[in-house]
Amino acid sequence: MLSTVKHKLVTLLQLLLVIVFIIFEEIVWEGIAKPVYVWVHSLKALEKIEVWLQGVNAGIILVLFVLLLLSVEMLGIYAGIMFVSGHVLTGLMIYAGKIPIAAFTFWMFRATENKLMRFGWFKWSYEKIMAGIDGIKALEIYKKTILTLKHTKHQIKVFFRAVKIRYFSRESPFVLRLKRLYRTIKEALKRG
Repeated sequence: MLSTVKHKLVTLLQLLLVIVFIIFEEIVWEGIAKPVYVWVHSLKALEKIEVWLQGVNAGIILVLFVLLLLSVEMLGIYAGIMFVSGHVLTGLMIYAGKIPIAAFTFWMFRATENKLMRFGWFKWSYEKIMAGIDGIKALEIYKKTILTLKHTKHQIKVFFRAVKIRYFSRESPFVLRLKRLYRTIKEALKRG
């Protein structure tokens, strides 16, 4: 009995962890942050900053990176507080405002990774975080959830494609009725 309850609790915790991770990875990162990161990475001005960063002391880079990372995380926490307290629009604006800062922080990490990894505790932390992410992705519940999401996403695309073909193709009966209705209203307005 106790082992069954323990197993259910562990499974529930894994599921919650997987859901939070998937929401972050699929919606926040893939849908919002990654395009901003790609845009930030493409900026020509960053080439000069990257060259400048290569000449900066590793300790200063670490301080800059940690300050940027802390500011991004604090903005995320503050946005969450705004959501919970009922200020949804403010929370959304704060969260949207943190995305370019986060993208720049990710870019800075990639541009100065060799210097940041010189710090043993930083390298150890980074490796533990990456191992944790790999651990989540190795969970059977993660794999099943991802497969279900991919299947659901495919089904939604198929549904919308069918709706588009049926109702919004150039010669569908629905479009022809809309065009007739538009012409009727237009003629009535001209006469009136």
